[in-house]
Amino acid sequence: MESAEEERLEVTAVVTIRDTSVEFRGTPEAVLDSVHRFLAREVPNLDLAYRISLNYSLPQLMDMFASYIRLTPEGPRVINDLGKRLSDKEIIALQLVAYKIMFELKRFNTPSMTAQEIQSITGLKPKSVSSRLSELVKAGYVEKEAGEQGARYKITTQGIHWLNNTLTNKR
Repeated sequence: MESAEEERLEVTAVVTIRDTSVEFRGTPEAVLDSVHRFLAREVPNLDLAYRISLNYSLPQLMDMFASYIRLTPEGPRVINDLGKRLSDKEIIALQLVAYKIMFELKRFNTPSMTAQEIQSITGLKPKSVSSRLSELVKAGYVEKEAGEQGARYKITTQGIHWLNNTLTNKR
């Protein structure tokens, strides 16, 4: 009689690793076996995938660039608290990161800016903004997209990585 009850016994186990969840359901023995196989085979692959993945969360962006970006009533601004000299490329990239942050906070409808907006907010010369944007696009740090009012620019994940490394080396 007990063996019939044991056969009907079903368990559920959920294994969560970072943002991946897997559910196992069945007899205790089958679930235990499945969980063991999953941990032995898949976890090393997931760990490798996480080590080579590059994606920045909103809290990470805010933490990484807190010394350079301020969210003011007039909008996001590059304000260099460290007093280190920033290149025009770095200023433009920081302004684009600031817009991305505002977009992620749901305060802006788009993470992108026009060259005119960048020039107006940063105070850089139009020719410098145009030239630096071209260089940033060519390097893959900024993405150029067609917009209703002309070209719009947004920072890429590669651009965030480059900017973070560049600014970290200046400290």
